[in-house]
Amino acid sequence: MIRKSADLVRSCVVPLVVVVAVCWTSDRARGGESAEKEAKTMVLEITSSAFDAHSAIPAKHTCDGEDLSPALAWTGVPEGAKSLVLIMDDPDAPPGTWVHWVLYDLPADASGLPEGLPKKEKLESGAAQGLCWGVNSFSRVGYHGPCPPPGLPHRYCFKLYALDAVLGLAPRATKPEVVKAMEGHVLAEGELIGNYQR
Repeated sequence: MIRKSADLVRSCVVPLVVVVAVCWTSDRARGGESAEKEAKTMVLEITSSAFDAHSAIPAKHTCDGEDLSPALAWTGVPEGAKSLVLIMDDPDAPPGTWVHWVLYDLPADASGLPEGLPKKEKLESGAAQGLCWGVNSFSRVGYHGPCPPPGLPHRYCFKLYALDAVLGLAPRATKPEVVKAMEGHVLAEGELIGNYQR
């Protein structure tokens, strides 16, 4: 299920993604780390063959289509990384940040994800999927794509973290639980932002 580095050349068809700070402010996942350690955090480059950074996410990856998770690829995982975490959320939801995907304990040597991961608690790679869908209420496992109310476009932030530890949380952990477990373990991070409007 998880692409290794040899597949990266074939799958990376979109340009380098610039990290945008606005989507990071709610969960930097750094806890009480010092400014000096924060400055040493490396940047991961995350892209998708489905859409360019800051462009529209195709309907097939939303509730208006097949609701498939998009293919993703990344580079820059540092030596010493033990696992990866991926969190996708919508900071523009009217009631507050809306969580669409929580994926953790991805193998550190993974270089991407294929399209359409199954919506189940455990993947063949050993990665676990957490609960999403809501601000304070979490009930769905796996990827659940953009589904904003009609009106202005919403941003969807795919945030990737390289950690110096395997979290070992049971499947169905919530984003707050994953973020808390990551505190003090983030070696590198990166972000891909897409937009969707109904």
